[in-house]
Amino acid sequence: MTVTRRSLLIGGVALATAATAGAGFPKLADPFTLGVASGDPLPDSVVLWTRLAPRPLDEDGLGGMPDRVIPVRWELAEDERFQHVVRRGVQPAKPESGHSVHVEPFGLRPGREYFYRFQVDGHVSPVGRTRTAPDPWVLGQDLTMCFASCAHYGEGYFTAYRRLAEDHPDVVLHLGDYQYEYAAKAADVRTVLGPETRTLADYRLRHAQYKTDADLQLAHAVAPWVVVWDDHEIENNWADDVPEQPDPNFAARREAAFKAYYENMPLRRGARPNGVDLQLYRRLGWGGLVNFHMLDTRQYRDDQACGDGWKTCADAALPGRSITGAAQEEWLLDGFRQSRARWDVLGQQVFFAERDRKDGPEKEVSMDGWDGYLASRDRVTRGWVDAGVRNAVVLTGDVHAHYAADVKLDWNDPASPTVGTELVCSSVTSGGNGNDTVDQVQLRNNPHIKLHSRRRGYVRTKFTAQEMRADFRTLPYVRTAGAEATTLKSFVVEDRNPGLNPV
Repeated sequence: MTVTRRSLLIGGVALATAATAGAGFPKLADPFTLGVASGDPLPDSVVLWTRLAPRPLDEDGLGGMPDRVIPVRWELAEDERFQHVVRRGVQPAKPESGHSVHVEPFGLRPGREYFYRFQVDGHVSPVGRTRTAPDPWVLGQDLTMCFASCAHYGEGYFTAYRRLAEDHPDVVLHLGDYQYEYAAKAADVRTVLGPETRTLADYRLRHAQYKTDADLQLAHAVAPWVVVWDDHEIENNWADDVPEQPDPNFAARREAAFKAYYENMPLRRGARPNGVDLQLYRRLGWGGLVNFHMLDTRQYRDDQACGDGWKTCADAALPGRSITGAAQEEWLLDGFRQSRARWDVLGQQVFFAERDRKDGPEKEVSMDGWDGYLASRDRVTRGWVDAGVRNAVVLTGDVHAHYAADVKLDWNDPASPTVGTELVCSSVTSGGNGNDTVDQVQLRNNPHIKLHSRRRGYVRTKFTAQEMRADFRTLPYVRTAGAEATTLKSFVVEDRNPGLNPV
């Protein structure tokens, strides 16, 4: 895989061939309106992504592209000026894939920063920055990772993505609700295009509108992303093959949403959807420092108990209920048993710790989170304890609020030991500006919850061999653009000492 003069000459011939392959066809307008992205870093590889769309907001979702294959040139370099190109090639952008491009260069050096770009018809894309993961045995390379979720285009400006990018993270995790299915609402501050998303054209247009946002483009271009979905990428609170409302066409809707999601995300070829199935759960390592176990708590779950919502519900404790499905759960538990990492991190969607919002002996909890799947949560928690996981951290989105919580081994025993930590990021925009109101009932009934804030923002973390630091970043407003981000609260979790320590 090393680059030689001969390989560069061969590559040059290939690029010249690609450059003339469109001869006789009208020249495209700038096709890089959706920016660039990278994702899923490995020690020797990373995914490079773009999608061609000279008219990204066309209602048919095709982005103004002709119905033919377009050769796309790509380059990967060690420097931003591309004086030291280490990989280059040509990738076809096909109509049946929404003219998206997923490139997976291999043979790269571990733990290194790279820069990439694409070229079509004389147009050059913005330059993206990415990096590979360190070698599996490397412990000393610290990791700055930011994570975010829940970005509704109509309910605010994506300033939080810009502030996240300004932190120059090594990796970004997106924990779901990357886009929302809803049509425009009267209270929106930005116009959402198209109807509620149901067809492939709908989902393609919705993803394209989000990707035209300059703040989101900047966040994608600054670091590799590791993505998982939650519900709104398809439909609110869907559970496997059960939609929120009765819908005889839900299977077709799910298939369309999965296809558009893959087309618009920097995912590897192994994540290509197969009809109504797309395996999104996967494991990525950052040297010997962190294992990321990325989960899918939507596609394989049992339907929400007791009709969903906040309930006191005996069925939530049924032993056979699962939020992950049996195969994913066994994959996760096996990952715990094999892990030798300093930190094991679950990147997932819905609230993990208990969250009781009712005074009195009965608990009222959300059927959509892990509280609605008690046996499933108990098996996962005891799984990492029994496996001897050194430090367990759960990352969560979904609830449009910042939370920090200790994870207990037994939620029915107040004296139960703390065995892990949960960090929950607020929304990027969903819910509008947010406010400073604190739910005192939740804090009173859940002493393991150490922070609650309804302000919008994201979470910045830094992992070292000695500790994990979490900074909860918030914005005072999102219904207008340009807000500055400040750190509301910081916590440290020490190696081999589970539990949150305020800084």
